[in-house]
Amino acid sequence: MIDLNGVKPFAEGGNRRCFINPQNPNQCLKILHPGLLDKINKTRPWYKKARTLESFDDNLREKDGYEQRALKSKNPDIWKHLAKWYGLQETTLGIASVTELIVNNGQIAETLEHYLLNKGLTEKIKKSLQSLEYWMKEHLVLTKNLLPHNLVLKEDKDELVIKIVDGLGCHSFIPLPQNFNIFAKLYVNKRIKLMWQRINWDLSGRQGNWK
Repeated sequence: MIDLNGVKPFAEGGNRRCFINPQNPNQCLKILHPGLLDKINKTRPWYKKARTLESFDDNLREKDGYEQRALKSKNPDIWKHLAKWYGLQETTLGIASVTELIVNNGQIAETLEHYLLNKGLTEKIKKSLQSLEYWMKEHLVLTKNLLPHNLVLKEDKDELVIKIVDGLGCHSFIPLPQNFNIFAKLYVNKRIKLMWQRINWDLSGRQGNWK
């Protein structure tokens, strides 16, 4: 068990907190907020009552995302735009999803959101986004909506490589994209379109609904 007593999270989202693994500083520990599943259970609408409580657990959903068909490939390029996953592990704060911590010169990598809001859509970042698009279409990696705060920038010589650190998995209710390439292609193209809609929404001052 990993002892996280006294360890402060370096990032926090709506469902999980992120910690640097004190036993391995190259790993990120993602842990659900205390009482989150109980809160979801009490407040979820009637049409979600049929779902198991485990289906709302982001760590278990992330596990499913990393076990998708595309990531069973032995092609090392499959990890070019993706943080590696090391499984689930017990900590003093609960079960953690353990992933690769993306850093640059010892510092936690900047998010795409932070970059865009500070520098805008530069030619350099356009090339990085095009590389991500090509990779997604080539390998048919299934993701949920790719939000800029869930994408970080890894420095590689003169290139910024976009890494997905959260949001793997499939939104589709019927599992056609998980099993058939023709549906996976349609699904990936839609995620790319939505990614650009979100980027343009961020850059436009976040007016209205980005979808």
